Amino acid sequence: MNLNRTIGMLTIRLILGFLFFWQGYGKVFKFGVDNVYNNFFKKTYQELLPDFLVLGTAYFTTFAELIAGFLLIIGLGRDWALYTLAAVLVVVTFGHGMAEPIWDASHVLVRAVFLIPLLLLPKEWDAFSLDYLIGRNRNKMA
Repeated sequence: MNLNRTIGMLTIRLILGFLFFWQGYGKVFKFGVDNVYNNFFKKTYQELLPDFLVLGTAYFTTFAELIAGFLLIIGLGRDWALYTLAAVLVVVTFGHGMAEPIWDASHVLVRAVFLIPLLLLPKEWDAFSLDYLIGRNRNKMA
């Protein structure tokens, strides 16, 4: 049973981490953040929000997805990565809803379904992570 919990936590964390990481990776290295901003964010939100807010949101969400996604994959700073990605989901939900009140929320919901259990389930179950290894080694030294 303990192995099942550990593998379950690892699976949830890796799927969520890869979903966000590859999305951020594509925006940074494949399309370029400026292209994403100019071709999606600016066109969609230029009449709804001030430009500095739209630009900041484009950069925040992109780099948060890339960095926090990577941190989840390796299991380092898990809680802060989850808090950051939760903020991304709230921002994305707000933004899409503002731009178009009826929109396809499936990409947000899938990520939320993986994120929320990681916030609620005990961290001790996430034994295949750098956080766990660092904590275990710190406890041995104390």
